[in-house]
Amino acid sequence: MKDHKKQIVLALLVTAALFVFSACSSAAPGGSGPSGGPEAGGEQTAPKSGNSVHSAVDFDHELDSYVPLKNHYNFYFTYKTVHPWWDAVALGMEEAQRQFLDKGIVITYEYMAPNGASAEDQTKRLLAAERGGYDVIGVDVADEQIISPLIDRMVDSGTKVMTFSSSDAAEGCKRLAYVGNTHNYQDGVDLTEALCKKLEYRGKIAILVGSIGAPCHEDRAKGARDTIAKYADMEIVATEYDMDSVDLAYDLTLQILKDHPDLDGIVCCNMSNPVGAARAILDAESDVVIVGMDHDEEALRYLNDGVIYCLGVQDCYSIGFDTIRTAVKIADGNLPGGLFPEKTNEITTVIYQEDAALMLELLYGEIA
Repeated sequence: MKDHKKQIVLALLVTAALFVFSACSSAAPGGSGPSGGPEAGGEQTAPKSGNSVHSAVDFDHELDSYVPLKNHYNFYFTYKTVHPWWDAVALGMEEAQRQFLDKGIVITYEYMAPNGASAEDQTKRLLAAERGGYDVIGVDVADEQIISPLIDRMVDSGTKVMTFSSSDAAEGCKRLAYVGNTHNYQDGVDLTEALCKKLEYRGKIAILVGSIGAPCHEDRAKGARDTIAKYADMEIVATEYDMDSVDLAYDLTLQILKDHPDLDGIVCCNMSNPVGAARAILDAESDVVIVGMDHDEEALRYLNDGVIYCLGVQDCYSIGFDTIRTAVKIADGNLPGGLFPEKTNEITTVIYQEDAALMLELLYGEIA
């Protein structure tokens, strides 16, 4: 990641450390209606926060009492694609690195990804890293069917491999631990329940998934499909893969609107496609309701303007910090158990229009 990009993201997220905003609980907003949906009543509005207040990003991290066995560790991390979401993960890594250095322990690591998600590219990177003599290799899985068998072989050969960030490997994979979002399916459910309630449990829905085979994107899409299937008056009319590209999401949304002019809602399963979908909705002068993921600046502006209905924000900073902390313990030969769990769960917070202006001001210095 380029230094100037690090500095920009750092400034944004450190400012956000002061911010605790209101949001709905991690349960599906407003709950789910009966199988056929509730009786149509008055206008459906976003659930009010009330006393349910959550911090979207937890910056208050300190290393635990574990004493590392070495004074220098060298890690390799690779993830799906170059994107601001993973820049935010890197900030948590840098904080853990700094705290270890304060204890006299040097952590060095490579943090590399391609410009576009590719299981083939990720395979090449992992094979090269396997020959690099790293203490631990971490991977945010691009395609679980392709990458999981490779991880199994690497672990069998003695390489210490963990998964991190947004996507774990396939069930039963021999990776040593996972740090990241363990509830992508539920995130898809929560966002889609919010959409269903907004639409009074009636309507035609499109899903923009993201990258083909990416576990986090596929799991959120499955959560969306399963949720919509509960309601007799709701229907999925299109499912498209935008490959985490804003431009492709824009083009796909315009085509979906052309094919389905009576479309009512879109579920967006990554950080890029809410932006592309919102641009398309505005250009088409449509009133389609959008729900999606994460804290992209443009997406937050659309949230503030009411173009996007709600966003699920993941705690990237905690993911990064806990990844480094867990990697040190794995490097020392520890297995999941008392020192760290097999899966470290990080939170997702759903935010609505009422949260957007303050979020923009504190993260990006923008007063809406």
